[in-house]
Amino acid sequence: MKKKIAIIGSTGSIGKTTLKIIKKNKNNFKILFLSTNKNINIIYNQAKKFNVKNLIVVSKPHFSILKKKINNKKFNIYNDFSCLKKICKTKLDYTMSAISGLDGLKPTYDIIKHTKKIAIANKETIICSWNLIQKKLSMHKTKFIPIDSEHYSIWSLLNGFNSKNVEKIYITASGGPFLKTPFKSLKKIKPLNAIKHPNWSMGEKISIDSSLMINKLFEVIETRRLFDLEYKKIKILIHPKSYLHAIVKFNNGISKLLIHDTNMQIPIFNSIYENSKKLKTRDLNLKKLNNLELIEPNINKFNSLKLLSRIPENISLYETVLVSANDEAVHQFLCGNIKYLEIYKILSKVMNMKEFLKLKNQKPNNIDQILKLNKYVRLKTNNLCIK
Repeated sequence: MKKKIAIIGSTGSIGKTTLKIIKKNKNNFKILFLSTNKNINIIYNQAKKFNVKNLIVVSKPHFSILKKKINNKKFNIYNDFSCLKKICKTKLDYTMSAISGLDGLKPTYDIIKHTKKIAIANKETIICSWNLIQKKLSMHKTKFIPIDSEHYSIWSLLNGFNSKNVEKIYITASGGPFLKTPFKSLKKIKPLNAIKHPNWSMGEKISIDSSLMINKLFEVIETRRLFDLEYKKIKILIHPKSYLHAIVKFNNGISKLLIHDTNMQIPIFNSIYENSKKLKTRDLNLKKLNNLELIEPNINKFNSLKLLSRIPENISLYETVLVSANDEAVHQFLCGNIKYLEIYKILSKVMNMKEFLKLKNQKPNNIDQILKLNKYVRLKTNNLCIK
């Protein structure tokens, strides 16, 4: 019997990689739906190639364009995710949630009850709403697999171990394109420079986050939430080659590490097949393994890491303030409205506002509350950027 799957965000890098993996065993899968925001040409070609009947296009103008372009009964085109009940008559076997940013929050939350297993590649969903996601996963007995290379590695290394047996977890960072650039030279950085990640092929937003190591700040929060570890037990190590992804040191004196090439096919492939298929990869790279070059990050250079001290141990709405302010500040930098080093300054100012500091003790109650706060924080951040 064919496995029924869905890909939320099929036109991004994670979505494309998922389809690339499925293509090799195409006859074993039935894709119930694909989704995109604006990339209608890509999703249309994907639908034809993989014989997908249902497409979700979130942008209304692009939905209308595609609707006119495909004026036949072969495809069902929807403008939002309210169609899930109609499409998913029975539970899906696997869902990849790959929409970046808080745009992916509600679709991820809504699809959980319709799928047996969900792979989440969306940091913001976990950071801002893990208590809600966790409750929904439990309610519908849906299996969850994290897809970020670091968190997939930790998840694999724990392999059933209770996190109480963990003494420390180390996640690695490449250091981005400016690892060896003097701090004073960062004042002149332009968007074109900052999106050139040395190891990974990523979108503009995540590339900027990586260059500032804000993405590692997010990943530490993710690790805290997913594996229920205190922040003091989670450390970042810079590893320029991106070959080693995580180290778990257990209380019994044993440490485990996980390595793989800079290829997101590996965690995605394993989330789909779970050891039932073989993935052809390169031989062990002894040169990289013998020269890991692990160092602690310079917090004065990558000053966004200082913000971690402001994040509460408990799940709160304050994390949404961090994510939303960063989204807007990076957007303004990409638009040329603020300078590179102003991203951190603006982020710090927003997080220090009294109206947001009080949110440290407020747990998210629902998805709409998070999305409403996101809009408000982005507006406040925007006002700082345009002054």
